[in-house]
Amino acid sequence: MPGSAHGRRSPPHRPSRTASRCSPRGRWFRLPGPSETAGHELDFRVGGGESARNVFVSGGTEERLAYRSRFLDIVPDTRIVYVYEAEADGVRRWISLVTVELSDEPAGCRLPWHEQYTRLAPGSDGDQDHAHLRGGTRLLLNDLAAVVDPDRHRGLGRRPSP
Repeated sequence: MPGSAHGRRSPPHRPSRTASRCSPRGRWFRLPGPSETAGHELDFRVGGGESARNVFVSGGTEERLAYRSRFLDIVPDTRIVYVYEAEADGVRRWISLVTVELSDEPAGCRLPWHEQYTRLAPGSDGDQDHAHLRGGTRLLLNDLAAVVDPDRHRGLGRRPSP
């Protein structure tokens, strides 16, 4: 059962609040594809869940993506534990158990992310699924950081005005 761990820092207490509100979460949690085909619902409570769907097109090939989760444990400003399944074209590709810890530090809030997943689709390219899962998690955490700390990267990549 492969696993991975990632971590990010953000301003204190913001990630927990951002995770629990659908409007800000929609700014950092999304599946690839155009916004006009995307769908997202969130019920942030123990026993509640989240679902997202979208259509991703690459090189003329259309792929229907879906995500469904259920929250198992939520301790405000401390921990979020949930399970989710990832689906492509109606086939469950993997299921994951995720624990996100939130801990205050002088520079902000640390977000260790622990994920164990099991690949379900027989004959699928496990390396591609693993790369997609790891890359998707990094993008998710980067987008979260941009929402909770928008000034962090302000001005990077911009040329000074003449």
